[in-house]
Amino acid sequence: MALVLVLGFQPAFAQPDGKAIFQANCASCHNPLKDATGPALKGVDGRVPNKEWIYKWVHNPSGVIATGDKYANDLFNKWNKTQMTAFPQLANEEIDAVVAYVNSVQDKAAAPTGTSNMGDANAGADNNSWIYTGITVLLLLATWVMWRANKALKRAAAEKAAIPVTKEIPWYRNKFTIVLLTIVVICFAGYWLVNGAVNLGRQTNYMPKQPIFYSHKVHAGINQINCLYCHSAAEKSRHAMIPSTNVCMNCHKQINQYTGADEHKLVTAEGKEINGTGEIQKLYKYAGWNTEKKDYNRDAQGNIQATSPEWVKIHNLPDHVYFNHSQHVAVGKVPCQQCHGNVEEMDEVYQMAPLSMGWCINCHRQTNVQFATNNYYQIYEKYHQEFKEGKRDKVTVEDIGGIECQKCHY
Repeated sequence: MALVLVLGFQPAFAQPDGKAIFQANCASCHNPLKDATGPALKGVDGRVPNKEWIYKWVHNPSGVIATGDKYANDLFNKWNKTQMTAFPQLANEEIDAVVAYVNSVQDKAAAPTGTSNMGDANAGADNNSWIYTGITVLLLLATWVMWRANKALKRAAAEKAAIPVTKEIPWYRNKFTIVLLTIVVICFAGYWLVNGAVNLGRQTNYMPKQPIFYSHKVHAGINQINCLYCHSAAEKSRHAMIPSTNVCMNCHKQINQYTGADEHKLVTAEGKEINGTGEIQKLYKYAGWNTEKKDYNRDAQGNIQATSPEWVKIHNLPDHVYFNHSQHVAVGKVPCQQCHGNVEEMDEVYQMAPLSMGWCINCHRQTNVQFATNNYYQIYEKYHQEFKEGKRDKVTVEDIGGIECQKCHY
C-alpha cells in the first residue's frame, strides 16, 4: 500500500497548505474520494488508531510494519504488500494540513448542482453606433451635393455674364493626381512585398490541432504543475523534450475523469466544447492502459503495447539557427513565459512570439548577465575592473558577443 508517493520534485511555487502538499506528493497514488493505486484518504484520521500513528506511518512506514503493528500489517497485506515511500521531511503540521484538505473534499457527482444562466451584463444593451455611422454618411453626401450645386451655379453665372468657361479636367485624368497615386501604389506594393518576404517561415499565432486536447491552463495553471516536471530536459539539454506517456500516467493511473467542467470547461479556439474524460481515455489508448485490470496491456513476451501520440511541434526555428534551452533556462534564468507566453493560461498552446532574428537580438541587448561573481567570465578583465571602480553596474548578452552572427549561425 502506498499512502504517500513522492513525485521526485517539489514545484518551486508550491504553497505550504494541505491542497498543495497533497497535489505535489500524494495525488499520483491517492484520490481523496476513491481507491486508486493507494486507498482513498478522506476520513483517514477516523480509521487509524490515533493521530500519532499517522505521523509515524508517513515518516517511516517500514518501521511501523516492522514493529508488528496489527493495523499497519493488515493495511500492508490488503494492498498486495506494496511498500509505501517514506516522507520523513514532512512536518506534523503539514501532515495535519493534508488530512484536513482530503476531509474537506466533496463528491461533486453526489452534490446538488445549480445552474446559473447569468448572461453578459451588457448583453442586449442598445448599440447606437449605426445611427452615428448613418448620420456621418448623410452629412458627407450632403456636402458632396452642395459642392456640385455650387459648381453648377458658378458655371451658370459665368455663362450669363458671357465669361468664357473652361472645361474642367476630371480628377482621375489630372497629371498631379496620376503621379501621386502612382507613388502611393509603388510604396504600398514595396511595403507588401518586403513585409511578406521578411515574414516567410514565421508562425506567429500558430495553433495546430493535437492528437490529445491537453490544457496547459488546467495542468500548469489550476493544478500548478511545474513546467520542468513534463519538460525535464529544458535546463539540461538543447531541447526541452516532449514528455512520454509514462510521465502522464504517473498521475492519470488514478485520475481517470475530468471533474473540473463546472469551474473550467474545455473549449477549443473555435468554441467547440471538449469532453475532458474522453481525452483521458485517448491517453489510455496510447499508453496501453487497461482501466479494468488497472495494468498495462502486454504481449506474449510481456512488453507493454503502447504507442506515442504524434504531437505537432508548435515552436519551429529555421534549420540554420542554433538554440539551446539549457543555456537560456539554467544560465540565463529566462522564464518560460518570456518566449512561450503565459502557457499557464492557455487551453491550446500557440506561438506567441515571432521568434525572428530581430526579436532574439533585442532580447540579447536587454538581458543582463550574471557577471560580477561569475568566474566563467574572468576573461573579461576590463568589465570586472569597471565593476570594481563603480563605472559599470551591468553587462548584457550583447556586451559578451551575444549578437555576433556565429553565436546562432555556424
